[in-house]
Amino acid sequence: MINHQSNVVKHSIGHIRYSIPEEMKKGSLIGNVAQDLGLDLKRLRSGRARIVTGESIQYTELKTDKGILVVKERIDREQLCGDITPCSFSFEVILENPMELHQITVEITDINDHSPTFKRDKIHFEISEIANSGARFSLTSAEDPDVGVNGLREYFLTENDNFVLKQNSNADGKKYAEMVLQKPLDRETNPSLSLKLIAVDGGTPQRSGTVNIDITVLDANDNAPVFNQSVYKATVLENSPRDTYVTTVNASDADFGSNSVITYYFSDLNSGLSDLFMIDETTGVILITGSVDFEKDKKYELRIDAKDQGGLTDSSKVIIEVTDVNDNAPIISVMSFTSPVSEDSPSGTTIGIINVKDLDSGDNGQVNCKIEQNAPFKIKSNLRNYYTLVTDTVLDRESVSEYNITVVATDAGRPPLYTKRTFHLKVSDVNDNAPVFSQGVYNAFITENNSPGVSVLTVRARDPDENQNARISYILVDSDLDGSPVSHCVSVNAESGVIHAVRSFDYEQVKQLVFVVKAQDGGSPPLSSNVSVKIMIQDQNDNPPQVLYPVQTGGSLVAEMVPRSADVGYLVTKVVAVDVDSGQNAWLSYKLQKATDRALFEVGLQNGEIRTIRQVTDKDAVKQRLTVIVEDNGQPSCSATVIVNVAVADSFPEVLSEFTDFTHDKEYNDNLTFYLVLALAVVSFLFITCLVVIISVKIYRWRQSRVLYHSNLPVIPYYPPRYSDTLGTGTLQHVYNYEVCRTTDSRKSDCKFGRAGSQNVLIMDPSSTGTMHTRPRSGSEKAPFWPCPDREWRKHPVHRAEDRQRDSSSE
Repeated sequence: MINHQSNVVKHSIGHIRYSIPEEMKKGSLIGNVAQDLGLDLKRLRSGRARIVTGESIQYTELKTDKGILVVKERIDREQLCGDITPCSFSFEVILENPMELHQITVEITDINDHSPTFKRDKIHFEISEIANSGARFSLTSAEDPDVGVNGLREYFLTENDNFVLKQNSNADGKKYAEMVLQKPLDRETNPSLSLKLIAVDGGTPQRSGTVNIDITVLDANDNAPVFNQSVYKATVLENSPRDTYVTTVNASDADFGSNSVITYYFSDLNSGLSDLFMIDETTGVILITGSVDFEKDKKYELRIDAKDQGGLTDSSKVIIEVTDVNDNAPIISVMSFTSPVSEDSPSGTTIGIINVKDLDSGDNGQVNCKIEQNAPFKIKSNLRNYYTLVTDTVLDRESVSEYNITVVATDAGRPPLYTKRTFHLKVSDVNDNAPVFSQGVYNAFITENNSPGVSVLTVRARDPDENQNARISYILVDSDLDGSPVSHCVSVNAESGVIHAVRSFDYEQVKQLVFVVKAQDGGSPPLSSNVSVKIMIQDQNDNPPQVLYPVQTGGSLVAEMVPRSADVGYLVTKVVAVDVDSGQNAWLSYKLQKATDRALFEVGLQNGEIRTIRQVTDKDAVKQRLTVIVEDNGQPSCSATVIVNVAVADSFPEVLSEFTDFTHDKEYNDNLTFYLVLALAVVSFLFITCLVVIISVKIYRWRQSRVLYHSNLPVIPYYPPRYSDTLGTGTLQHVYNYEVCRTTDSRKSDCKFGRAGSQNVLIMDPSSTGTMHTRPRSGSEKAPFWPCPDREWRKHPVHRAEDRQRDSSSE
């Protein structure tokens, strides 16, 4: 094929037009774009010049290194444009930095590469012998895809005596031929005729096509059908379903009988139209049988023939206009897109360029673009059909690290159609966030006497940044704890945040440590934040109980006095002890370890009260000695022992003789021989009695312990210096006062102070001659007050009720 020299036409700045013939070889030169646009080759390369077209086939290619436009794919003008002239296609050349848009139109000129062809192999006519001269017979048209001078030029009919050829043109310039009867036919002379119709084009060299015409002469039909309209017009919607009604053609014949029966048919259909429409041969109804597409053909023109039984025909024209419907959604093409984008990019940063087109026409082809979701982006239109996607605000990667930006292109049709295109944008990080601890304050507990190096707790900080900006190091902030650096007490692991104890702690010396830990990231410059850490030292049972009352000294010895008229439950005295430990390590219990007469006294397990468990008799010894053991609730428990002296007598002189050498007894076991002799004397009489008493005491203690275990409440002892008989059965009037540390549900501590009153205490001076005297206390003398050593000490609700009952009785 001849390679034609293309012609360059510049319509305006940024718009050039080329004209080339069809069927050029691949790689053939179309034009020098760089020269025609006045662009430098460096500008083409730096601006990333490229061709943008919405078509599926790209017929041209831009050689940016040479600045020329060449043929990329075979161009067939008939396939590209059909019978539309002039035939051209357009595209844009886009450059960036700055963005330039140049439109290029390539016109495809026709070459004579097709011969005229007839759709039918032969044409058959049945013509009555009485057909009048001048009768016309439509002939099928030839088709030549070429246009202009290369298209169909004229028809020729082989020489004969009866017919001449008449050529006509449609309104669109398309030629068709009619055969006109010049001389009446004589069936008896020539019952049939064979002619040839030749169609030639105007190309060089000239091409032609031929079709045979067979004519059968019929007898006696002298009236031809006549259409009631010469032109029928109809309108259909594109994409109408199959069998949609188009219009009805109607012709009449003045003949009678079978000669008046008319048959309708398409006399000539362009290629492809036979698949779109059909006509009912009897009724003349035209229906749609294929897909009607407005974007392909906006109007169809059909020729209809009506033929009677005698072979006479008439022709009419049907013009069908196609109405556009919104059946094409917008097409979104991505020109460029940048990802990731830095989170500190300013507002208005361009991240993408898109092209949007709609194949529909009118309002159906008007497109509007927007971003679907509420995202910090907006879309702007700078050029026709081109949109720029930019940031609307400053981005924050810690809030949203990536976005799915959905661009929606919607046309103005009814109903509107839309197309969505999603862009995945990642946001790159900058160090704009300091580490944040998971807690405002960290609290931890460690048991005293710990091993150095033990792990206490772990502090955790989180940095919303990523990579090196989120790498956190933990640092112990220098400070003093009781005059020594905090690093002498604790240390922190820089990587894990684990805090270790550097030395062993003593609860009785230090109860808590408060210091600051700093978390610092690895950004440049680094960012940091601080958190306070409080470590509370927990107590261990490393201190035994200390007995506060009765005081065990080497001076005067105090003895409690019990009258012989005392009833069961008489309060003799109360053992008061404290434990410097805390918690359950300071919960104390009291037990009677030894006694002169175990059947006479008992000790309250939780309150340390010594009471009588039976009626005091005259047979009971005046001098009673009790050994009470005080145990705490630690594991293992610690204990202390106290000796309580009790005088059973109604008056002081009665006890003087009995207690003459009482103060010189150093050990309770000195009187053991006396009790053994007495026991041997009455063993036969008291054996059974003692056995019953022992069993009863055991059962009673077991029940008391069960009550305590089920209560699950710690019992805290009172701390009085002196005690009174709350039952009102004793002869010694005592007033005692103390603070009650209750359970957590009481929410308060009650401190009661006794009213003024006298109190008699039996005092025995070991250095004297065995005399006993009383020391009265005046009403103005305040009773000593023993503070509650620890708020964790609690008293059982049952004992609180007993205290209130005793207080009311005293009042």
